[in-house]
Amino acid sequence: MTEQQEASEDAVMTRIGQAVILLHAGDREEARNRLGEIWSEIGEEGDSLHRCTLAHYMADAQDDPAEELAWDLRALTAADGLGPAAAIPPTPGPGEGPPAHPAPHRAVRVFYPSLHLNLAADYVKLRRPEAARVHLARAREATGVLADDGYGYGSGVRAAIARLERRLAAEPGEGPHPFPEQHP
Repeated sequence: MTEQQEASEDAVMTRIGQAVILLHAGDREEARNRLGEIWSEIGEEGDSLHRCTLAHYMADAQDDPAEELAWDLRALTAADGLGPAAAIPPTPGPGEGPPAHPAPHRAVRVFYPSLHLNLAADYVKLRRPEAARVHLARAREATGVLADDGYGYGSGVRAAIARLERRLAAEPGEGPHPFPEQHP
């Protein structure tokens, strides 16, 4: 990779970061606009890390839960593109449990708990508790790669999974709940 290519890629991540600052400051519309511009530039075939990062934050900038789901699915697909894993279907068919998660590149694995947690939350918003449970199972399954970091990222993701598991445990649903034993 040339020095110019590396600088260009850093510029994309910098621009995504600037849009995320706007999002966290409450300017969802401007964040959406800027992320949309960047997405138009990098496109569906652009760098997988850029697409994953951008789609993850673009989902957070959506007002419509269906649009949020669409962007979170794009983020998962892009993450799958970062390693040798093939894309995972968004939900299994009736009566099917969650499939074994393919083994992506080690550096990418830390994305999966959060990506599946986001998908589970999207499905809760869309009143699809069974689909949410499937993604919570995948999120919980993927947490083994997260560091035991006290109050850091790994602990925060685990805590969010546990909260959503408790919420879904109170929801009516068909069949057994596919996620493993809950941890506080």
